[in-house]
Amino acid sequence: MQKTVFFFFVLVALSSCSSNEEKKETRTVFKYNEMGSVTSLDPAAAVNFENIALVNQLYNGLVQMNDSLRIEPCIAKSWTISSDEMTYTFHLRNDVFFHDNNCFANGKGRKVTADDFVFSFSRLLDAKVSSATSLLTYVNNEREKGFEAANDSTFLIHLKKPFVPFLGIITMKFFSVVPTEAINIYAEDFRLNPVGTGPFQFKMWEEGSKLVLLKNPNYFEFEGNTRLPYLDAVSVTFIKDRETSFLNFLKGVTDMVSGIDAINTDEVLTPEGVLNDEYKSKFRLQTTPFLKTDYLGIVVDESLPIVKNSPLKIKALRKAINYGIDRKKMVQYLRRNLGIPAISGFIPPGLPSYDASKVKGYEYNPDKVRALLAEAGYPNGKGLPDISLATSNQYLELAEYIQSQLGEFGIKIKIDVQKPSVLSENASNSKINFFRKSWVADYADGENFLSPFYSKNLSPKGFNYTHYNNAAFDELYEKSQEELNDSIRYNYYRELDKLLIEDAPVVPLYYDEVVRLVQNGVSGLTLNPMNLLSLKKVKKIIK
Repeated sequence: MQKTVFFFFVLVALSSCSSNEEKKETRTVFKYNEMGSVTSLDPAAAVNFENIALVNQLYNGLVQMNDSLRIEPCIAKSWTISSDEMTYTFHLRNDVFFHDNNCFANGKGRKVTADDFVFSFSRLLDAKVSSATSLLTYVNNEREKGFEAANDSTFLIHLKKPFVPFLGIITMKFFSVVPTEAINIYAEDFRLNPVGTGPFQFKMWEEGSKLVLLKNPNYFEFEGNTRLPYLDAVSVTFIKDRETSFLNFLKGVTDMVSGIDAINTDEVLTPEGVLNDEYKSKFRLQTTPFLKTDYLGIVVDESLPIVKNSPLKIKALRKAINYGIDRKKMVQYLRRNLGIPAISGFIPPGLPSYDASKVKGYEYNPDKVRALLAEAGYPNGKGLPDISLATSNQYLELAEYIQSQLGEFGIKIKIDVQKPSVLSENASNSKINFFRKSWVADYADGENFLSPFYSKNLSPKGFNYTHYNNAAFDELYEKSQEELNDSIRYNYYRELDKLLIEDAPVVPLYYDEVVRLVQNGVSGLTLNPMNLLSLKKVKKIIK
């Protein structure tokens, strides 16, 4: 009898263990490491890739952009634009609910209404809440701040004047819907207590250590007859060391590693930038053009003390520097062909206004370098003082390449390595005259790559870090914003790009690429030129 009872308990125990192991094995968790810093889970603070990646899992907006950069419905099932292009009317779905949270009665998430969008958009007008305020300058503040709820399912936005890229702007994660109740209860701590409508909902966050999101069982989007998302959870670690992070990926601890700077390219890629054969059975390389231009910025406002005594105020010298860098070799040897040499304008490939046949940039040309140096008053670099180039340690090798190239012509570059945060602050406040930087698309329109050179966007309040001020540029830029015909507007963009090339306040280096390594057991992880991480359709095979 005792043996029978003992055997029964053993069977129960084994059955229980087997059941637990089965549950554990069938639970799909997508894991990745973030070497950068996540500062907030409030969409109002979606200013960097690290924040945006997670905000995109937690929240939704009126509209969304697909991988082909086409705008699609999201919480707004449809919309209309008035004939004068100044009123946008959005018709909302009636099946979208906020995540369950204690901020709601009985902890149950309620349905999203048009009033929630009025609240969410209006809070962005406060510069203390969000930097998105500058994106709303076209909104008519005289009509209830431009935002109106006609009824629970109809939301209107009124503009001061037409602005064609506006629909693209509101695909940005800043413009996600948030509940009044959560903001009222959590206040500034909303960054740590996110409540959205997205495919995943918040579970826990130990800042600098680990963050976990769980599947939202009430998410409104479907693929066929299946409610999204497929994954049960998302787990993010924050290991700062590149080698440790990459080793975890090689071991299969994480499912994805993103960005060329996070990958040991010597280990896994050939000189041509393709995956080594030995790794093809384990993971795959994903690449696509990225709406991002890496460049050297030059402050050109001669009224600033930093420019008055700088030889870089001479346009011929700036053009000589542009012609003195072999961008093709730079991309080939420093980036293993992951990227496109920037030998056109500032606007990158992937946007319809990009046209390399119409906008000619700078290709390596030693003869033109020498001629321009002589024109600038420094034949063969004679008498030219050292020029300081500010960069971060991450791009030191790139700076050294530029230093070597220009040194061949007598242009002596002194490299000033600064912390990324210091470099950003110094560039914003015109404390450095020559610096490495990049511009990433906020929305998919060429205007976004021209706005950094509009005089009304001068730093420190704006993002015109070069202090470029050209009346002809400003006039054409403003004209382009009023043009509703896409073809004509794109031609204006190209003419603006040509002005930048001629005046050379920047040295475009390369148009970047989105680069990811993904474990072979993961499917549905697509790429897009905005480099927006979307996990709602991702599936994972449990080994």
